[in-house]
Amino acid sequence: MDYSSKIATELGISEKQAKATIELFNEGATIPFIARYRKEATGSLDEVVITNIRERLNQLIELDKRREAVLTSIDEQGKLSKELKEKILQAQTLASLEDMYLPYRPKRRTRATIAKEKGLEPLAKLIFEQSDSSINTEAAKYISKENEVNSIEDAIAGAKDIIAEWISEDSNAREAIRQIYRKDASFKTKVIKDKEDEAAKYKDYFDWTEPVATAPSHRILAMRRGAKEKFLTMRIEAPLEKSIAKLEELFVTKSNEAALLLKEAILDSFKRLLSLSMETEIRMETKKRADQEAIRVFAENLRQLLLAAPMGQKRILALDPGFRTGCKLVCLDAQGKLIHNDTVYPHTSKASAQSDAIKIKDLCRRFKIEAIAIGNGTASRETLQYVRNLGLGSEIEIVMVSESGASIYSASEAAREEFPDYDLTVRGAVSIGRRLMDPLAELVKIDAKSIGVGQYQHDVDQKKLKNSLDDTVISCVNNVGVEINTASKQLLTYVSGVGPTIAEKIVSYRNKNGRFNSRKELLEVSGLGAKCFEQCAGFLKISKAKNPLDASSVHPEAYYIVEKMAADLQCSVQDLMAKKELRKKIKLSNYVDDTIGLPTLTDIMAELEKPGRDPREKFESFSFSEQVNDMSDLEVGMKLPGIVTNITAFGAFVDVGVHQDGLVHISQISDGYVKDPADIVKVHQKVNVTVTEVDINRKRIALSMKTNPLEEVSKVRKDSPKSNNKPRQNKIPKNRESKRSNSNSQFGEGLGINIKL
Repeated sequence: MDYSSKIATELGISEKQAKATIELFNEGATIPFIARYRKEATGSLDEVVITNIRERLNQLIELDKRREAVLTSIDEQGKLSKELKEKILQAQTLASLEDMYLPYRPKRRTRATIAKEKGLEPLAKLIFEQSDSSINTEAAKYISKENEVNSIEDAIAGAKDIIAEWISEDSNAREAIRQIYRKDASFKTKVIKDKEDEAAKYKDYFDWTEPVATAPSHRILAMRRGAKEKFLTMRIEAPLEKSIAKLEELFVTKSNEAALLLKEAILDSFKRLLSLSMETEIRMETKKRADQEAIRVFAENLRQLLLAAPMGQKRILALDPGFRTGCKLVCLDAQGKLIHNDTVYPHTSKASAQSDAIKIKDLCRRFKIEAIAIGNGTASRETLQYVRNLGLGSEIEIVMVSESGASIYSASEAAREEFPDYDLTVRGAVSIGRRLMDPLAELVKIDAKSIGVGQYQHDVDQKKLKNSLDDTVISCVNNVGVEINTASKQLLTYVSGVGPTIAEKIVSYRNKNGRFNSRKELLEVSGLGAKCFEQCAGFLKISKAKNPLDASSVHPEAYYIVEKMAADLQCSVQDLMAKKELRKKIKLSNYVDDTIGLPTLTDIMAELEKPGRDPREKFESFSFSEQVNDMSDLEVGMKLPGIVTNITAFGAFVDVGVHQDGLVHISQISDGYVKDPADIVKVHQKVNVTVTEVDINRKRIALSMKTNPLEEVSKVRKDSPKSNNKPRQNKIPKNRESKRSNSNSQFGEGLGINIKL
C-alpha cells in the first residue's frame, strides 16, 4: 500500500517528501545516507524526521498485517458481513481494530456463553432492547430443569450476564471508557502488608495516587518495578460514576422494568469486565509511553557521551586505579596501540610509592607520553593526587576518565580477540586510555546498555531500547566519519550500509593488502558491491590519499562536480580546497544538474572549506576541586566544579570527584522553570554546583545549579512551622511538576537512587 499520504499528514511534511523517503528505504538506503546525500529527493529532511517516517511506516505495515489476519479469522467463521468488512478496513488504530474483532475472537467459556447454552439469549435481547413486556412473565418461559434454569431470577441473571458481555465487547462502549481511563483514571499504589522495611526505597509509593494522564515516565516505571518486586500493589482506577453514566448514555433509551435491569447489567459489565480489560490496556499503554520517554532520554544521553570531545592522537599513559591490588598501567602510542603494560602500587607503602614514581617518570620519558588518563573508579582521586605530585611538567595533561563499562569491554569477545595474551585488567586500562583519545571509537565496542547513562533501562522494552541505541550509535559514527585505515571492526560495523560481515572483510583486506589508498579500492573487498559502496563510501575517510576528496565527506558520486569546478577555475582540486579566494569565485547555480541540487552543493562547499572536519567540540581539560576527595569532605554551601554523568527526567547526576555522584534535582538546575533537564545540561558538560545536602549514611548528595540555592533552603526552614530551632536536614523545594503529587523524593523520585541508573 502507499502510506506516503497518511504519513505526510501526520508528520506535517509534503507527500512528495514522504514518498521519496519511503522509496529510498525500499531501495535499502540507511537513515544517515538519506539525510546527508539525498537532500534533493527528501527536501532536506533531517535524521529525526526520517526516523519518524521509518517508524510510522513499520507501524502501518504491522497494522495492515493484523487487519488481514482479523478479516481472515472472521471470514473463516462465516460472520464477515460487507458492513463489518468495511468498518475493519477503515480502522485507523490497532485498538479500534481489536475492539471490532473482540466479539469474534475465540474465547474460553464465560458466564455469558453458559447462559447462551441455556437458551437465554432471546430474553437478553428483550431486556437489551428495553421491551415494554413483563420481564418476569417472559423470564418464566425459560425455567427448565434440563437447562438448569430453576427460577425467574436464574433466567434474568443469565440474561444479564449475556448483556454484560455484549456491552464489554461493544466497540463504541470500549472507546468511550478508554477515553475516560486516559483522561480521568489514576494510578493507586499501596505497600504490601509487612513489607514496609524491605520496601523502604519505594516509601513514596506506600500510599500514592497520581493521574494517569500526567504521570511522568520515571514514576510509572518506578511503580511498575515496585509491583513487579512484590513490594507494592498497583491499580489503575477510573471514576465509577462517570463511567457508568457514559455507558447508560450509550445504551439506556427508556424508563421501564427492562431499562432497570439493563442498568444493573451495565454496572456488572463495567465492574467485572470492562474495568479490568481497560486497566490491562492502559497499563500497557502507559508502559509504552513510559518506555518511549525513558528510551529517548537514554538515547540522547548516549549521543552526548559518544560525541564527547576527543583528545586526538596522543601518546597516552593510562591508569586503572586500585588500592590493595595496585594500579594497572598501560602505555599507548598515538594510534592507540598497546606498547607497554605494568602494575604500580602507589597506595600500599611509602617505599612502593617512591619506586613507582621513578618508574612512571621513566615511562613518560621513554614513550614520550603526552597525556595521562586515570579511571574514575576506586582510588581515582588518590591516584590523581599522586600523579599530580610527581612533577611531570605542564606539557603532560592529566585527565580523569569515566571507566563506566570498561569491565564489560575487558571481558568481551572483542577485547579477547584484540588482546588474547593479556588479562582483563590490561584490557580495561587500554580502554580507559583510548576513551581519552577518541570516546566514540572506543565506546562502540561496548554494549550501549552497559555504559551507564540510562534511566530504568532494565524495565523498558529491550528490543525497542536496542533499536533506538543502535540508531543513535549509527547516527554518531556516520556524523563523525571513520578513518578506514585505523578503524576497528566494531567501529566499521556501524558505518552506513556496512554491518558486521562486511566490516570483518574490510579489516581482513586491510590486514592482507595494507592500507587503503583510495575509496575505489573498497570495491575490491569481497562482498562489498556497488550498493554497499554507495551507502558507505561518503562516511569512510582516507587521510593522505592520492585524491584529496577521499579524506572528505564529499561522496564519490559527486567528485565530478568538484572536478568541474576546479577545471572551470583552471586549478587543481587540491588548490580549490586550500584557497578560499578560489572558492569565492564559484557560482553554485551553474553546477545544478538532474541529480545534484543546491542543498548538496552547499554541503560540498562547506566540506571543501574544512575537509574531513570533526564535528565534535574541541577537547578541554577538567579538574575536580582539590578540597574534596571523599563524601566526608563535603560541606553544605561548598561551590564545586563537576561533570554531568547522567540525565534523567527528574534531574541530572553530577560527579564532583568523591566517588558518589550527586543529584541536581530538576527544580535546582536553573533559577527559572525547567521542563526537561536535557534542555539545560548535557552529558559530559562541565558545571559549577553548590552542595545543599549531604547524607553519608544513605550515600546521598544534593546539589544545586541555582544562583542562591542556600537562601532558598534557609527560607524554607524559617517558614516551616516545625522549625523551633531544631536541627533539620536540608530540604530543597520541589518544582512545579512535583506539586501535583503527594510526595516527591529529591533522590530518584522515591527510589533512593543516587547512582547511574
